[in-house]
Amino acid sequence: MADHADAPNSNKAFVPLENNPEVMSHLIHQLGLPPTFGFSDVFSIDEPDLLAFVPRPSHALLLVFPVSQTYEASRLSEDAPLSEYTGSGPNEPVTWFKQTIRNACGLIGLLHAVSNGEPRRNIVPGSDLETLLAEAEGMGPVERADLLYESKALESAHADAARLGDTQAPGAEDSVDLHFVAFVKGGDGRLWELDGRRKGPLERGVLGEDEDALSEKALNLGVRRFLKTEAAGGNPDLRFSLVSLGPVFD
Repeated sequence: MADHADAPNSNKAFVPLENNPEVMSHLIHQLGLPPTFGFSDVFSIDEPDLLAFVPRPSHALLLVFPVSQTYEASRLSEDAPLSEYTGSGPNEPVTWFKQTIRNACGLIGLLHAVSNGEPRRNIVPGSDLETLLAEAEGMGPVERADLLYESKALESAHADAARLGDTQAPGAEDSVDLHFVAFVKGGDGRLWELDGRRKGPLERGVLGEDEDALSEKALNLGVRRFLKTEAAGGNPDLRFSLVSLGPVFD
């Protein structure tokens, strides 16, 4: 991703997170989501038998994929006519964070997953996450990004989680070609694509009360739409990994 850096090279960098349910669950619990929520692997988006293993309802999906020329062209084309998002305050339909820390797209995706919809309503009172979101809510995107950039609690929790992966983590200064995007069912019932590299939150469609982030409609509006765009653009490398944020059952 060297030619399309997720943040200026002069900015500070984090060790990239592995898209691993254990890593992601550890981080959200450390920040302030109760242990009744956790991440699970999604091994297929088309086979019902494999989807049946994923705890439901799914509140959000984290998709990680190699950044391709197809993706960059699609991103820039869709963003071109859009204005930079300037929303703030409690009446916004979704909480969105602009990414200014290098290699932090996993953290930004995770924050998008827990800052909206049902997870947001269950954040532990007095936790670092509650404090962070209370401060961020009234800020515009630039101030909100600065808040994340300067947060010692967030940096410490991220560094701790980054050490838990199954594979050797890249260095913070390494060029990484993988990117995270969150697909979230917001409190308004809409499916949102939330990506700190975009100009703002992207509404993908309206979901019914009984439709979660892994429902057929949500997959068609989100992950499958993404993969279809990649394939149509001629990308031969459709590798991706997917985890779901949902309930943890005893």
